[in-house]
Amino acid sequence: MKKFFALSRTTHGVLDLAMPGFVALLWLGDFPHWQVILLSIFTAFAGYTAIYALNDLVGIAVDKEKFAGGINAGYSVEASDMRYPLAQNVLSYKSGLLWFAFWFVLALIGSYLLNPKIIFILIAAAILEVIYCLLLKVTYLRTFVSGLVKSSGPIAAIFVVDKSPSLSLVLLILAWVFVWEIGGQNTPADWNDTAEDKRVNAKTIPLQFGTQKAGLVVLFTLILTVIISLFLPKVSPLSLGLPYSLATIAIGIFLLLIPAYQLYQTQEGRKAAALFDKASYYPLAQLTLITIFVLLA
Repeated sequence: MKKFFALSRTTHGVLDLAMPGFVALLWLGDFPHWQVILLSIFTAFAGYTAIYALNDLVGIAVDKEKFAGGINAGYSVEASDMRYPLAQNVLSYKSGLLWFAFWFVLALIGSYLLNPKIIFILIAAAILEVIYCLLLKVTYLRTFVSGLVKSSGPIAAIFVVDKSPSLSLVLLILAWVFVWEIGGQNTPADWNDTAEDKRVNAKTIPLQFGTQKAGLVVLFTLILTVIISLFLPKVSPLSLGLPYSLATIAIGIFLLLIPAYQLYQTQEGRKAAALFDKASYYPLAQLTLITIFVLLA
């Protein structure tokens, strides 16, 4: 099973589950019924497992070309020797396709049971993921597509706890996740893969604009992430107050801004990997924070 979980980047995917969990708790201000929690966790796991697998299925040809000279060390949250198992020929394409289909169908079923509207979000995320992969050699603007894909999970979580959410508040959540993904995940990941991406003439922010401008993009988007996080209490029925704001700023400084500034200063690939790792724990830190405040309430 290790090669299947490597295909779906399961270690990273499990961390990603924290983002919709945080958004659901923040939005509702309380814990949903335990049946909803269990079904939501299962559905989110199935969805992330399927979408990450879809990335490698669509990009298999380019991945084989990119990693012909070997695969880089990766990041601590997804540094398995079996990274890109399709490109390494340790997993057949048919097996990968069946794995994706299995989890995608389960995610569709879970979405229907939670709220049929989520089905459209899941399908949109899959379509956007395909577009994201196909744009690798076309434009660096694909990073915006990545932001939308990563936002789909938290947006779906809103529809689990609120059947008719406010559009403006949904957009606030989307904006927050969007800039975090670009600055803390997508751009650092591309930065770490610059040597491999050069082999295929990929269009990424670090390759198109150079490391100095890429560092500015990272800094700007993560500063925005921390600023927007201060407005997130608006979506919650809880009176979170100053203690919450100070805590979320501290989380942002430690997990986002300090490693982002270090990357901007040094412009080293290993610092990009370090930022990616720390930013991956940002949703989990936010989930822990809101859980504490929900329990106190």
